[in-house]
Amino acid sequence: MRTVEHFIGGNAAGGGSRQHDIWDPNIGEVQAKVSLGSRDELQKAVDAALAAQPAWAATNPQKRARIMFNYKALVESNMDELAALLSSEHGKVIADARGDVQRGLDVIEFACGIPHALKGEFTQGAGPGIDVYSMRQPLGIVAGITPFNFPAMIPMWMFGVAIACGNAFILKPSERDPSVPVRLAELMKESGLPDGILQVVHGDKQMVDAILDHDDIKAVSFVGSSDIAHYVYQRGTENGKRVQAMGGAKNHGIVMPDADLDQVVNDLAGAAFGSAGERCMALPVVVPVGTETADRLREKLIPAIDALRVGVSTDGEAHYGPVVTAEHKAKVEQWIQTGVDEGAELVLDGRGFKLQGHEKGFFIGPSLFDHVKPGMESYREEIFGPVLQMVRADNFEEALSLASNHQYGNGVAIFTRNGHAAREFASRVEVGMVGINVPIPVPVAYHSFGGWKRSAFGDTNQHGMEGVKFWTKVKTVTQRWPDGGGDGSNAFVIPTMG
Repeated sequence: MRTVEHFIGGNAAGGGSRQHDIWDPNIGEVQAKVSLGSRDELQKAVDAALAAQPAWAATNPQKRARIMFNYKALVESNMDELAALLSSEHGKVIADARGDVQRGLDVIEFACGIPHALKGEFTQGAGPGIDVYSMRQPLGIVAGITPFNFPAMIPMWMFGVAIACGNAFILKPSERDPSVPVRLAELMKESGLPDGILQVVHGDKQMVDAILDHDDIKAVSFVGSSDIAHYVYQRGTENGKRVQAMGGAKNHGIVMPDADLDQVVNDLAGAAFGSAGERCMALPVVVPVGTETADRLREKLIPAIDALRVGVSTDGEAHYGPVVTAEHKAKVEQWIQTGVDEGAELVLDGRGFKLQGHEKGFFIGPSLFDHVKPGMESYREEIFGPVLQMVRADNFEEALSLASNHQYGNGVAIFTRNGHAAREFASRVEVGMVGINVPIPVPVAYHSFGGWKRSAFGDTNQHGMEGVKFWTKVKTVTQRWPDGGGDGSNAFVIPTMG
């Protein structure tokens, strides 16, 4: 059986006696194993990074950008292989897997412009004969801990900018689908990146704690559940690291009475059920404003959801595939039962779905709840599956407060033809990313990604210029070139700029 090993110092590296199963979620069988490392494997990666990073940091930004250009071309030429590998371990359909890779490549494209992004500031004549300038320098060795749901996109969001800025990067991907992250690192070596600058170590909590505790790792980026994000942020910052930790979400879609409901239904079908709902930017809560809007929306939603095709990840006609593991399937189905127990109306029940010929696969049919109330636990918590909940609001202010008062503040969308309502909503809602007639408002790569409240811990967002800021430190230089002949009488006085 195939074993996925660590990628350390530019080569596959074994280590650690423990292993984790890699499942094929389409058939419910183990297809491979991944080696789980410990502090020993991490130390080998750190040693390789320490040896390689100074020369990489000294490489001029234009040469680093050229490697990013090479990498972009290599990933594009290997897109089919990467998408197939990703689908086989995650379960998302091929088209969705290609999108996973492409959204990561968008950030690699941004990183190709790193010479411009790293430019500092300069003031000539800040004082008599004095100039002041700033520069952005790499932190050194940094790390990323990434989730199962985007095994290509999120690693590239992190290491693309970090490496372009001159850092050495150690990636700890999810043990559920680790093959694509390793392949991405191999392609980076093929693009010309020196050994030791991008490495992959596998593991569970042992490896996470080793990363958070290691003195030579200066910054950590994390994406996962909110409880673990909070833990990573606390432990990392207590150890003096710079940390950004992105957590869970419960994104709302506000549907105003004037919205185009046919378009809303089409958007909701993809945003709520695409990738089996395993997205932090999914839209699992719809909030129609007014009884008439809610009733009309429900009438249109039921046949549209019924028409969704659930299939194996290689089925080109399928809208979504299986969830990632049997444990996650059971968890999602338990949340559906919780919603029923709490008194919500289960309009469509996806539990018990079986795909002919793949009865052992981890499939869940699409589910729809109506009359969900804000006090319900199933509303407060993230389900992370193909479940859409309808929470009815009487008016705009109530809809606004639902999104603003939720413990998560990752993304939100409003559907309306009214520009004033959209502008008011975008200005006032207490959520980090807002879509106006856009169901999944993931910003383009040259802007930044980040939520509020329990959706994000730390002060800096991912990718874009926020990413450049996170992966670098600022040094400011005040210089004076004297004409000569000074007697040094003012050597102990702080120079003023007046």
